[in-house]
Amino acid sequence: MKILMFGRGVVGAMYGWALERAGHHVEFYVRPGRAAEYGETIDIDLLDARRRPWGRRVTESLPVRYRESLEPDHDFDLIVLSVQHYSFPEAAAFLGPRVGAATVLVFNNLLVEPSTATQHLPADQVAWGFPGAGGGFGDDGVLRGALLPVVFFGTLDRPQTERDRAVRRVFRQAGFRIRENSDFRGWLSIHFVQNAGLHTQTLRLGSLSAWTTGATREAILATRELLPLVEARGVDLRRHRSELLPFTAPVWLGAPVLALLLRHFPPMRVVMEAHANPEETRALCRDTLEEARRTGVEVPRLEAAERYFTRRS
Repeated sequence: MKILMFGRGVVGAMYGWALERAGHHVEFYVRPGRAAEYGETIDIDLLDARRRPWGRRVTESLPVRYRESLEPDHDFDLIVLSVQHYSFPEAAAFLGPRVGAATVLVFNNLLVEPSTATQHLPADQVAWGFPGAGGGFGDDGVLRGALLPVVFFGTLDRPQTERDRAVRRVFRQAGFRIRENSDFRGWLSIHFVQNAGLHTQTLRLGSLSAWTTGATREAILATRELLPLVEARGVDLRRHRSELLPFTAPVWLGAPVLALLLRHFPPMRVVMEAHANPEETRALCRDTLEEARRTGVEVPRLEAAERYFTRRS
């Protein structure tokens, strides 16, 4: 399959590497002038956990094919769209008239309504997913992170199409496990506020080495306070019991387990330690707080953490 990763971000680069290794032809769309700036390879230092629970370290250079223009008559089968949530409207508007015959995999964190976010894209060509990976580019240009074994997929209350099934096959053949959710709109909202709850502590502490069970307890409680915001958007939380269990179980039980996972499970630790875009983290918390204020949902812990995400680096 011929695949275009939209941009050269962390997620696009990591999955571009995995899909290229699975035999697909992968290219990266970048802004004019960026190809020369980026160079011909991406140096990666990844913990690949697709086949081993604790991961396999991979250090190599990924040869990269860039393109700085995209015409509607291109021959890509799949376009993977994964950018910071605040960059998504611009990216989707640009891509809309250039989709051609390709399927667009929206592989993105979103707070706005999915149908609004993708209004410029042809609805019958959109597939929905979410990455199980993370990390960041260091000052030396090396991409460090972890590639988890699970990729999340779902639909917006409609049956899967052949495009949906084809995208899932691509990821399965690359060694990923697929986790499905029939209410992906709700799943995206829940995931966004979960991140905001956790980041009240990552921003406060500044380093995973300072993460404690007490910090995990506060992150869980911050996330709980945000769940009414999700319900205010019409999401039935009962459809997401399993995803919410770490945040709805008794705190005395959930906090030590989640703290242990974050600090001592290598793939998850690498994801959090390598996250190199603090502005994205602050923007996620700011936008969640703005939405809570707009809808009148009280979120005292996120309010208390505001000073950490309004501060500029």
